[in-house]
Amino acid sequence: MKRVTGLGGVFFKTDGKEQLLDWYRKRLGIEAADYGFAFLWNERDRPDETGYTVWSPFARDSDYFAPSGHDTMLNFRVADLAALLEALKTEGVEQVGEMKQEANGKFAWVLDPDGRKIELWEPVPSAEDPYLPK
Repeated sequence: MKRVTGLGGVFFKTDGKEQLLDWYRKRLGIEAADYGFAFLWNERDRPDETGYTVWSPFARDSDYFAPSGHDTMLNFRVADLAALLEALKTEGVEQVGEMKQEANGKFAWVLDPDGRKIELWEPVPSAEDPYLPK
């Protein structure tokens, strides 16, 4: 079974989200939206499929990373989320919450050995993703 297919995002907490986004806009020329920014790319084996990797700062007091006490969370793109969750369960990996269906795909969360929350994302086909430019 294919597990992780790519990096979906890097999320981290900061004390100054707006100032940080502004710094990246001004100093590195990255057009960041309120959530951060997304790097677009094409799938190697399917060049007609567009993917993206999100870079997103969160407020220091965000509870999105809970129950993790870490200030970072990684998001990995996966091929078959339900099958991967079943495999991880049999391997003793702790799942956090239930799998959720969102407009851009299915999401679920697990904890790594350090207690860091990891987000797993099975994206919808790019033509169906409402967050991609048409």
